[in-house]
Amino acid sequence: MKKILNQPSDYVTEMLEGLAAAHPQYYKRVGVGGRVIARPDAPVPGKVGIVTGGGSGHLPVFTGYLGPGLLDACAIGEVFSSPGSDLMADAMRAVHSGAGVLRLYGNYGGDRMNFDMAGEMVEMEDIRSTTVLVADDVASAGPEERAKRRGVAGMIYCYKIAGAKAATLAGLDEVTAIAQKTADRCRSVGVALTSCTVPCAGRPTFTIAEDEMEIGMGIHGEPGVRRGALRTADEIVQEMLDILLADMPLSSGDRVSVLCNSLGATPLEELYISYRYVARKLGEMGVAIVAPLVGRYATSMEMAGMSLTFCKLDAELEALLMAPCDCPFLRI
Repeated sequence: MKKILNQPSDYVTEMLEGLAAAHPQYYKRVGVGGRVIARPDAPVPGKVGIVTGGGSGHLPVFTGYLGPGLLDACAIGEVFSSPGSDLMADAMRAVHSGAGVLRLYGNYGGDRMNFDMAGEMVEMEDIRSTTVLVADDVASAGPEERAKRRGVAGMIYCYKIAGAKAATLAGLDEVTAIAQKTADRCRSVGVALTSCTVPCAGRPTFTIAEDEMEIGMGIHGEPGVRRGALRTADEIVQEMLDILLADMPLSSGDRVSVLCNSLGATPLEELYISYRYVARKLGEMGVAIVAPLVGRYATSMEMAGMSLTFCKLDAELEALLMAPCDCPFLRI
């Protein structure tokens, strides 16, 4: 293991210390052991609080997307491990202004269990909350089993659009509905070229040959749909497009936002090579791309690879997507 760290057991705590020290205008540490990050101005009077949570190792997801027009708090677990229900409850308490709290997070078993427990805990304190699960990874289950899909980079669109709605001081039911609408219109697929190493494990999470790639691998190393020989960029992206469009067909006149995301180690140059092919193919279909995102938005430690996400827009979603937001990792 070659990483810039001190003790593996201190990895997450020291990362959070550095994050809050670098961006004090956006992040403050609260909760047990400082494992909840909240906006310094939280709770915002009259505004629905939006909280998320999950394991470390995915920055900017989950912790990074706090700020005006985005999230209000995040509970953080160890690398690739769910935070406990007590931390999730602390996150909800930190942002509750009386308007209720939306729990907006990825579809993973540990996170579901702990957020459900946290919701029950704060209900006894008269804090009303709702849940939207993001389940956008098309490789993890078929259309008939969409409820089993993993939540991956589509969360960024849900954070952005729900955060914009909450900033208008809309009610909890309205914010929940727009978050669910966004989640329903997101589809993602990834390709992994290498493994990654969890600090406390000290060894790669899985093995993959130098000349291989895996289509559909999850952000924790979950198996994909196919492993085979490494292909050219255009061939890789075409296979990803085929998977996405089979699940959410697009036609001329449709408007989508596209996220071309590095899983950690893939450089911007390779992302732009990939995005250029996406833009060309969607353009040939008559599909308009709105506010594309190309960069490192949802990672898996130092994994080499990328993911593509489509968010199919209507007028309401597009307006909220383009509304102002501000955090160190996303500004509009």
